Amino acid sequence: MRSVDQTLHVLQDELHTVEAALSEPDVASDLNRLRDLSRRHKELAEINNAWNDLKSAQADLGTAKEMFNESSGDDRELWREEVNNAEARLPDLEMTLETLLLPRDPNEGRNVILEIRGAEGGEEANLFASDLAQMFRRYVALRGWKLEVIEERESEQGGLDEAIYLIKGDDAWARLEHEAGVHRVQRVPVTEAKGRVHTSSATVSVLPEAEEVDVDINQSDLKIDVYRSSGPGGQSVNTTDSAVRITHLPSGIVVSMQDEKSQIQNRAKALIVLRSRLLKAAQDAQATEQGDLKRSQLGSGGRSEKIRTYNFKENRVTDHRINLTTYTLDSVLAGYLDPYVDALLSEKRARQLAESDGR
Repeated sequence: MRSVDQTLHVLQDELHTVEAALSEPDVASDLNRLRDLSRRHKELAEINNAWNDLKSAQADLGTAKEMFNESSGDDRELWREEVNNAEARLPDLEMTLETLLLPRDPNEGRNVILEIRGAEGGEEANLFASDLAQMFRRYVALRGWKLEVIEERESEQGGLDEAIYLIKGDDAWARLEHEAGVHRVQRVPVTEAKGRVHTSSATVSVLPEAEEVDVDINQSDLKIDVYRSSGPGGQSVNTTDSAVRITHLPSGIVVSMQDEKSQIQNRAKALIVLRSRLLKAAQDAQATEQGDLKRSQLGSGGRSEKIRTYNFKENRVTDHRINLTTYTLDSVLAGYLDPYVDALLSEKRARQLAESDGR
C-alpha cells in the first residue's frame, strides 16, 4: 500500500506536469482542456501548499526541540513556549492535508442549477417557495456569487409555482448541494381566518450545471413542443407560441420553459436544465452501481420527508439531518445560511474521514 508521503510525491510530480501543460501554446485554444487543467491545477496546488505548510511546521518543531535541549534559564523557557506553539499548530495542519487528500466531489467547482417548487399545502406552499427563493437570492448576494433567472412562474396569490436559477460561483456546489430536499414551513397562512398554524412544504433540487462536453444529447432523442406562455390561473401572457417543452425520450425527463418571449431563448434555457438533470441522473446511477445507494434528493414532497423546518411562531429553524436548531428564522430567511451550511460541511467531512480510516 502506498504511503501518504509517496502519494504526496506523486501528486507533486503531477502538479509539475499540469503546470507544464498549461504553459503549452495550444492549450489556450482548447477551452475544454484548459478548464480541466485549471481545475486540476487548483486542486493539486492546494494539496502541495498544505503539505509545504505541514513540513515547515514540523521543521520548526524540530528546531525548537533542539534549541530547548541546548538552552538553560530564561532561554530554555522561551524555547519551551516555541515547542508548545509548534506542537499546537500540527493537528490543524494535518487535518487540513488529510481533508484535501479525500476523494474529490466530481461536481466541485461547477455552477449550480437551483430549482424550487411549491409541494404540499396548496397556495401556502407556493408562497413559501417564494420565501425560499428570496432566501437563496440573498445568500447568493452575500457570498458574492452571480445568479441568472432561468424560469420564474408566479402562482395565483403571488407565490411561486416554480423557480429555476443558474448560480455561478467557485464554491457554489459545495455550499448548496445539501439544500436539496423538502423544506417544511409551520406558520399561520394569510388565508387562515382562525389563526391556526398550518404545515406546508416546498422542494429544492440542486443540480450541477452540465456543459455540452459533459452530456451528449442526440437530437433524435428529443420531442420538442411549443405553446403559448401562461401566467397565474392559466391566462395567456403571450400571443405567440414562445413556450417550449422538451421531452428526453430515453429517460422520460421533461423540461418546460416559458420565461422568455423568444422561443429560441426558451429552448436554449430548457437544454441547460435538461443537460444538468441528465448529468445528475447519470452520476446517481453510477453511485448506485458502486453501492452508494443514495436516496432521491426530493422524495415525494410530503410533510414527513423533510430536511429542514422553518417555524415562524417560535422563530425557529431546525435541520433534521444534523439535529441543529437555532432561533434565528429572520436571519436565515435574510440569507444568513452559513451556520447551517458550515455544520453540514463539517458533518460531511467527518463522515468521509471516518470512512477513510475504516478502509
